Amino acid sequence: MSGEVDALSVVNQLRDLAADPLNRRAIVEDQGCLPGLILFLDHSNPQIVYSALLAVRYLAECRANREKMKGELGMMLSLQNVMQKSTSPGETKLLASEIYEILQAAGKDEAEQAEAAAASCRRKAQFFLGSTNKRAKTVVLQIDGLDDSTRRSLCEEALLKIRGVISFTFQMAVKRCVVRIRSDLKAEALGTAINSTKVMKAQQVVKADDGGEVSPEMTHEKEKLALTVYHGMYTDWDFCF
Repeated sequence: MSGEVDALSVVNQLRDLAADPLNRRAIVEDQGCLPGLILFLDHSNPQIVYSALLAVRYLAECRANREKMKGELGMMLSLQNVMQKSTSPGETKLLASEIYEILQAAGKDEAEQAEAAAASCRRKAQFFLGSTNKRAKTVVLQIDGLDDSTRRSLCEEALLKIRGVISFTFQMAVKRCVVRIRSDLKAEALGTAINSTKVMKAQQVVKADDGGEVSPEMTHEKEKLALTVYHGMYTDWDFCF
């Protein structure tokens, strides 16, 4: 049991480091970090596997990392194993398939890469999540109080407790979090979870009629507006500077 606790602690630290865009090149270039994450992908604890997938997804956001990650021994095979494992939760399979397609497309023409990855993710979402959850959706949250890594960790813990959260990416400079969720999950649940930390308050960024952005509060009275998902933003994150 203590071994699993230690493993979870290590993979969570790697995930937190990978969440910072400035660390992503160094992590991939390190001789031990990437092989370690690959080992975690084969772990028997689903929580450890999911946290490792989040770390790998963060690293893959940097385009300069993708070729090396694709060629790393065991990376693609481990992702395939997660996707094919019957005991893997649907959210875990979907995240693994998304990473697999991103790395598989590395080195191809940019337009072909984006089209192939998007089409494949849609197909896999339909397969893994079932007929009632045919599409994942993206929710952009403006988070008051998201000031440092400690607050980010609190926010991560709150989001990881929600069944139906597929992945999330932080933009600390503007205090935002981009969350991918199952189609049957209400965006209001994200705000409730983050607000429960007592030190942060989340508002969803939605698209106004004039094309601008507004951040309505996630209150019961404004539920319909708060549940309007802001599509079309941050479809391909690249934080490699």
